[in-house]
Amino acid sequence: MLRTHTCGELKMAHQGLDVKLSGWVQRSRDMGGLTFIDLRDRYGITQLVFNMEVNGTLCMEARKLGREFVISVNGKVAERSNKNPKMPTGDVEILVDNFTVLNISKTPPFTIEDNTDGGEELRMKYRYLDLRRNANKKNLELRHKMAIETRNYLSSLHFMEIETPYLIKSTPEGARDFVVPSRMNPGQFYALPQSPQTFKQLLMVAGFDRYFQIVHCFRDEDLRADRQPEFTQIDCEMAFVTQEDILNTFEGLAKHLFMSVLKMKMDEFPRMSYAQAMDLYGSDKPDIRFGMTFTEINELVKGKNFKVFDEAELVVGINAAGCSEYSRKQLDELTDFVKRPQVGASGLVYIRHGADGSVKSSVDKFYSQDDLAAILEKFGSKPGDLVLLLAGKREKTQTALGTLRLEMGKRMNLTTPGDFKPLWVIDFPLLEWDDETRRFYAKHHPFTSPAPEDIPLLDTDPGQVRANAYDLVINGVEIGGGSIRIHNKELQKKMFTVLGFSDEEAADQFGFLMNAFEYGAPPHGGVAFGFDRWCTIFGGGESIRDFMAFPKNNSGRDVMIDSPSAIKFEQLKELNLKIGL
Repeated sequence: MLRTHTCGELKMAHQGLDVKLSGWVQRSRDMGGLTFIDLRDRYGITQLVFNMEVNGTLCMEARKLGREFVISVNGKVAERSNKNPKMPTGDVEILVDNFTVLNISKTPPFTIEDNTDGGEELRMKYRYLDLRRNANKKNLELRHKMAIETRNYLSSLHFMEIETPYLIKSTPEGARDFVVPSRMNPGQFYALPQSPQTFKQLLMVAGFDRYFQIVHCFRDEDLRADRQPEFTQIDCEMAFVTQEDILNTFEGLAKHLFMSVLKMKMDEFPRMSYAQAMDLYGSDKPDIRFGMTFTEINELVKGKNFKVFDEAELVVGINAAGCSEYSRKQLDELTDFVKRPQVGASGLVYIRHGADGSVKSSVDKFYSQDDLAAILEKFGSKPGDLVLLLAGKREKTQTALGTLRLEMGKRMNLTTPGDFKPLWVIDFPLLEWDDETRRFYAKHHPFTSPAPEDIPLLDTDPGQVRANAYDLVINGVEIGGGSIRIHNKELQKKMFTVLGFSDEEAADQFGFLMNAFEYGAPPHGGVAFGFDRWCTIFGGGESIRDFMAFPKNNSGRDVMIDSPSAIKFEQLKELNLKIGL
């Protein structure tokens, strides 16, 4: 063995013990007759001491060691004279008898420290060095613990972890597929799975009534902080269950992770319908850590010759407590914020409720003091508050105000790190209409069951059908979601028809599933959680990249291995692919 102990475990109880440690040189300090080296491995840091008086030659050799050299040392554990209470091993040091250089290192392109001097792109290019830093090590330790606890919890409930294929069939619904050409089947392609959806349903037909998998998935879509071309899901399915059974089971998983990973006992998760979430928060993933919910005021503002409000489908606002003294510059900044293309509002109306009780608005020309007082009363506004209003089409205006609400929450410091407020959002619309293609698309996926009482509406008013679906939201982030599935062939055929599939198209793409439904498919449903997102939330991170070992950058590139890259002409020829198309 090249070590008897790790660099993170030695304490005063080991004083006087002869040990062997191996690791990387974190830093060195020459102090005249003494040389100190901090030796680092995955488990921590231990201080090494080389004494010029005891062994001058050894001490001089130690001074030649550079940062990130890999060394193995033999020595005796001793009590430190200058103890470091910030280090777990800060009470002891190693009086080195001899050492061996296991490998030398070039000078790293950035410092391997908690507060490094390396930019993000540089650190991603040398990700194997960046992973040596404590922050990334802790992130991957958290990820490992969450995976282990997830497996333990689900296994205790008789779930089986079953692997599903990575080379599957491409489907047109959802995000773009990554496709893989088949050499043995010229002109034909596999797709990498966006999720194991159909396979886990087939496992229910096969009688494996409780399935799970911590599984890699792939989507060829534009990237954001919470998206990567490849990502990991906690994928689950259950048979002979209702929505209530699934919510209870996976709320149990969430509570188990909060307790086992963060040592937090969580109360029962509230539930909110999609309609309530949009009406109160302007989002189907509301952040309920703070209030500032929406108030609609259509009946109070129409008919006053203010064209913006008179012609709007919805006039709605929020009350920002204690913000009446916002300057004109701050209000202009908020107006510019809501007019950004990402938000999409045409403008912003404000009403100041002064600390002295005075009322001043940006629409004084159209509304009397009594009118404004009635609006403030509707909001429950108090002296010192600021009411912010948006108007326009209902859904677009709700979404824009939801974005403004989150921005005000940041500016007003209404959230606290380490505060978690999970909830279930239920009763989603089953379908959403696209004006451009003039057809319905599945809000979740085409295998989602309608709410039983809404099934007749598929023939008369499909847009009003609610899905038997649910999402888990934590602090404004959709952690995952799922649904009760369609398990009846005729209902599945009707769903495909509503989505614009011909019988031939449905049979070509999903005939294997429809056929399986003819052989005793049980009622079933499931859920899939974004494992990377969940780790990021628990770790207090900003981007899921920080909780992946080897992520892609914002362009979907792995700058460390330079991927994607061109392949040789001979490979293209083998795959029957032509270049320059």
